Amino acid sequence: MQVVEFHTGLADPLAFTCRLLRKAQRQGHRLLVTAPLLQLAELDTLLWTFDPQSFVPHVRLPEAAAALAARTPIWLCEQAPPGDVPPVLVNLGAPLAQGLERFRRLIEVVSHDVEDAQAGRERWRSYKALGLDIKHHVAASVSPPDD
Repeated sequence: MQVVEFHTGLADPLAFTCRLLRKAQRQGHRLLVTAPLLQLAELDTLLWTFDPQSFVPHVRLPEAAAALAARTPIWLCEQAPPGDVPPVLVNLGAPLAQGLERFRRLIEVVSHDVEDAQAGRERWRSYKALGLDIKHHVAASVSPPDD
């Protein structure tokens, strides 16, 4: 069964996502990150700069060649591409992905912004309607992912 994890109420969702991706990459996981274009551009830059001691390998799709994407653990894309994808989807506010069954795990990152929170609630209802198991992590009650 697929698991959906919501991380909500985040003051800085991009910083949280950088730490989450770094941790996942160090553990050998492959992930697809979906988000609106402007957030993807900012996340792309942050993954190069948020920690001067590390680099989180990633590619932007569809710009990256398929061979490079196949060798890279983290894909950044506006929406889930067709075909084979990494088994984990991290969503930063993009609409519900098509073909959710392709993912073993879904992670929703939701800021404390009113509009983002409302969109997150709509995605929550959609996942519930699909019968998916949802775990909820509120920013005030959990610490950010550690290495």
